Amino acid sequence: MPKSGAPEAGRGALGAPARISGQTIIDELIRNMELGRLEMGYSILLPCIFSVYLHPDDHARLRAVESLIQEDAKKALHARVAEWNRKNPFSTRAGAKACRIARDDWWIALFADTEGAVPPGDVEIHSELNDVAQPGYRGAKTTLIDRQPSVTALRVARDRQSTRARSEKVFAEIRYEDDSGAQTYFVTQNAISIGRGGEDQWVDLPLYTHEEVSREHLELRRNPSGGGFTIVDKSRNGTWLNGRRLKRGSEETVPDQAEIGLADVLKLSFQARK
Repeated sequence: MPKSGAPEAGRGALGAPARISGQTIIDELIRNMELGRLEMGYSILLPCIFSVYLHPDDHARLRAVESLIQEDAKKALHARVAEWNRKNPFSTRAGAKACRIARDDWWIALFADTEGAVPPGDVEIHSELNDVAQPGYRGAKTTLIDRQPSVTALRVARDRQSTRARSEKVFAEIRYEDDSGAQTYFVTQNAISIGRGGEDQWVDLPLYTHEEVSREHLELRRNPSGGGFTIVDKSRNGTWLNGRRLKRGSEETVPDQAEIGLADVLKLSFQARK
């Protein structure tokens, strides 16, 4: 089971967890691909199925740019394989062996670790050679910080299945600016919870903002049959819909275009997609 040889890679100057970046994830994907290679008679098969696990805070910060990270990562993986095939770094006495993958392209998905297995600033990557597990090949598991990979194989399989089965259709988008900067959140499910979140409070859209915003501030619900949205205020300090304060716990219709105010400190711009 490969492990990182850089125990301080995910640490800041004072020993605090560093914020993980898209480039760090890409670098770790390349490292995982190299460690997970399978040498065959005339070629070297490289992993091409990657499940990337991040701390929930890191995942929430990068979720809006996941598609850009995937795009850049695929370009970087293609470039590294082309470089290896030019230089033949895995050549043996039998001669040079070409590196290749068992699919037309790489499959990469980012997941939030909600079970406390991945620390902030770290990344855990699980890879396979193909959709169908290879006999005698257990895949590669790597981490950025020097620790044993802790996400279970059963969970990886479940998450991969749910991701592939999930509709990529975007039902609405939410634009806002919190302490992390300007953000866009794409609504792809029929119910999302919004708030500051916390260790014991999972929310789909975590906001980095003032404590006047509740950990679970509100919930948006979509009617699968008609496609319309409703909103439910669950907060201490109130939710406003187009300037009107909502009654706590009451479900109300959301127009296709709306401004949602949270505790008078943050506004969400909601836009439904038809």
